[in-house]
Parts: sequence; C-alpha cells; structure tokens
Amino acid sequence: MRSDAPDRPDILLIVSDDHGYADRSARGSTDARTPHLDRLAREGTVFDQGYVTAPICSPSRAGLIAGAHQQRWGARWFDTSAFPPPHQPVIPEVLQQAGYRTGYFGKVHYGPERPGDRACPENHGFDESLYGLAGLSMGRLHYLHHSRAAAEEYGEAAPAHGVDPLRENGREVECEQHLTVEFTDRALEFMGEGGEEQDPYFCMVAYNAVHNFAWQLPQDELDARALPRHDDFDPASTDYLDWYDGAISPRLEHGREYYLAQLEIMDREIGRLLDHLEATGRRESTLVVYLTDNGGSTCNYGDNAPLAGTKYSLFEGGVRVPFLVSWPGTVPAGARSQALVSSLDLLPTFAAAAGADLSPAAVLDGRDLRTAWEAAASTPAGASGAADGGGHEALHFDTGFQWAVRTPRWKLRWVDASTGHREHLLAVEHTDIGGGLSLVPLGPGEHDESVAADVSAQHPEVVAELTALHEQWAEQMAPA
Repeated sequence: MRSDAPDRPDILLIVSDDHGYADRSARGSTDARTPHLDRLAREGTVFDQGYVTAPICSPSRAGLIAGAHQQRWGARWFDTSAFPPPHQPVIPEVLQQAGYRTGYFGKVHYGPERPGDRACPENHGFDESLYGLAGLSMGRLHYLHHSRAAAEEYGEAAPAHGVDPLRENGREVECEQHLTVEFTDRALEFMGEGGEEQDPYFCMVAYNAVHNFAWQLPQDELDARALPRHDDFDPASTDYLDWYDGAISPRLEHGREYYLAQLEIMDREIGRLLDHLEATGRRESTLVVYLTDNGGSTCNYGDNAPLAGTKYSLFEGGVRVPFLVSWPGTVPAGARSQALVSSLDLLPTFAAAAGADLSPAAVLDGRDLRTAWEAAASTPAGASGAADGGGHEALHFDTGFQWAVRTPRWKLRWVDASTGHREHLLAVEHTDIGGGLSLVPLGPGEHDESVAADVSAQHPEVVAELTALHEQWAEQMAPA
C-alpha cells in the first residue's frame, strides 16, 4: 500500500535506443542539449562504467529484462535473440508478485516476436501497456505513423519503417502522434496522481528515440530547427539497400541535426516525467533509472567519445552506455562511480528495493546496485570520482563471432575474422568491429583501444587468465 512508499519506492525505468555515450551536455557535448538528463544526473549517481550485455538492441534488452545473461537461452545476435523462456523470471513478473502495478510503454524488440507471444508485455507481467513490435519491422518503429491507412500507403516499404498499428494490452490501436510524446503521455496516465491507497508501480518507458531514421519529425519540430523534410523510402524509386546507404552516415545531409532533434525531444519528455513526480509529491519515493540499449550508432550520427567503436562492436563504444540512477535520500546525489555495473543489475536492485522474494531457483547474473552507490557516496558531489566498490569483478560479452572480458583493469577482446561479419558491418553500417585478439589496459580514465594500445604480446599471462575466464563463463552459459 502507499503507506509503504518510503521503503517500497515507485520505480521508473527509462530505456532509450542508440544514445551516444558523449551525447549529454553534462559530458561536455558542444551540440547535444539534455538539461533533464543532466538534472537526473545531478539528483543521483552517474555510473561512468555502466554496461549493457550486447552491442545491439535485441539481446541487450533480453538480458536487461531477465537480470541474466541472454546467452543462457542462446540469444547472441539478431539471428538468435529471443525473449527469456518461461522458467526465467523477468522484472515485471517479480515486481507484480510483490504487489506492484506494472506498465510498459514503448518499443518491444527482443527478437522476432509476434503478436500474442511471451515477448508481448501483457504476457510477461505488465498490467498495462502500449507498444510497437519492432521485431516485425527490422527493429524500427516509425516515429510518426502507426495506422492501417499508413501501412497500406507504404506498401512494400512498411516493414522498413515500422508503420503498423501499435498494441494496447495486446489489441491493435492506431496512433499518428510522435511516439516519444505518445509513450510519455501514456506513462503519465499510468503513473497517475498517487494517493495513500495506491499500490506502488513499476513503469518502464522504452523510447524508440534516438534510433534511425531520425528525420521522421513532426513539421513543427522541423520548422523550429529550420530542417528540411526528408522522404521515407519508396520501393518504386530505387533498391532498398542503395537507398538505405544514402540515408545514413556519412551521406545524410543534416544527419547529426536530425539525431539531436530526436534527442532533445526525448530529453524534454523525460523532463515531463520528472516534473510529474515533483508535482505529485512522489519524487523522493521514486527510484529512477536511465540507460540506453547499446552504444551510439555510426549510421545514426551518435557520438561515443572518448570511447572507441560504436553499436555492433565490442569496443567500449558498443557496450558502455549512459547509466544514471536517482532516488533522493537513498542514492547519493551528484556522485560519480567507476564501479563496473551492468543492466543485469537492475532486476536484483529493483527486487531488493521492492522487498520482492526471488525464487532460489532463479538464475541471476546481476547484483544489487546498493553497494555500488553506497561506495559512490564517499565521492564529493560534482567530483569525477574514483569510487569503484560494489561493482562486478568481470563483465562478459559474446555475440558468437566476437567476445570480450572486461575487468576493472583490463579488456580482452576477440573477433573471428573468418565469418564475414566484419566486412558486412563495414559495408552496410559503416562501422568497423576490428579483428583478431587484443588486450588493452582500461582502468578509470583510460579509453584507448587502438591497434597501438594492444599489449597482448607484453602480457601473455593476462591474456591466458582472461581467456580461461571467458571459457569458464561460456561453459556456464551453454543452454541446457
């Protein structure tokens, strides 16, 4: 009941799509304006070494929702990713069983999900939902059009842009409002005005912003930024892949400006969520987490500086993400942590905050973030910080053709050069995932993953140790 609010917080989880690590004004960006994300950071702790479990959305989201490595059920890349199996508890199920109201508003993309299956929010513990099935549309949701009429008008191009109707609690509904605004509106309705007799809630807002194709903006937003309208793909005009190559970096005129527009709109909508918590007197009793699903994308003008690499790669820029946690009076404000933390940690953290019982049989790879934010409390407000307590001793990543192990001191990374993935991603997505084996020092403040930084020849004992650690982990992950 609401009388438990100080001990059982409301929980607001915000997940964006392809947000570049450097693209926050508080990180010193010269063109990204994110006052509300910066506000959230000031009110909480920034985990500078916060990670997701994959450099692409589907397996990353699958690991996040389960608090367990998605490799346990064979989810590695686009072609193998899937929602966790029924025996694996997921965040909304855990919190729902603990008496929480649960709501999901946003993009769904755990793999090739279809209407009615377990990946749909109403089938894995969400009481209320409005969502788009991006698995039907190459991982995309059109920012503006979700109606039967739009789908008919787009014809063969509909799957490329994701113009299908949305789904409300599993039922088709139409929407012609900008999705970032629509998902926020529905989240605010779900959160409600509060009150002593209302159960605490878990609200998950999964924006499709800032995923490509970012030029899909309302006319008033284009006009405000003096940006031209950019047409979506017409299958009658050209080959899709040729058109796509001309619609992404480095060929899209005003590409960075479109991306920043979507980012600014999302930041504004996050501000609406935070303002609502303030206006209803619930900010201090709400745990808010913000992160994105993978690193910024080369083909979408995201900036991951000073990290090397982008989405699709196991360079730091592919898997280290903006990771902000705020709960006034509990999570230290204005703190910075260098602890290795992961999206896997959200389920055990939320469960602990909610007083939820976890089945002894549940497989969890995450850990409660409380020890990490308590360690960060010793860092002076506004300081860059060196607090690294409470984090993981090692984080593991594996897409099938590339794997990496990250420890507080080292990063060992391997890419199989024989699979053709490197060449394909370079040609289609304009990003290089690298090749072969490399070992680089990556303590706090170190970011160099260049060929020149490779010290594997100088430290064969570290290579052997981390290779054995990876092999041991991989054996544990093998699906039964």
